[in-house]
Amino acid sequence: MAPLTPDQLRTRQRIEGLIRLASPALDLVLAVGERVSRIVEPEDVEYYPPRVTREAAPPPRVAPPPKQR
Repeated sequence: MAPLTPDQLRTRQRIEGLIRLASPALDLVLAVGERVSRIVEPEDVEYYPPRVTREAAPPPRVAPPPKQR
């Protein structure tokens, strides 16, 4: 990758600065949204936790080869 020009570096720094400034506000929006969703529907009937397995999954079953006559 070619090195960035000074203009590209300034633009990059501005964008990263804006992201840093917006970060707390975006975190607040997510937190408020989570609270509101819990108030509106305290128990999600469609939620099911992901399956947790501690052991390796068994190998897939393969059909035996056809018998030759």
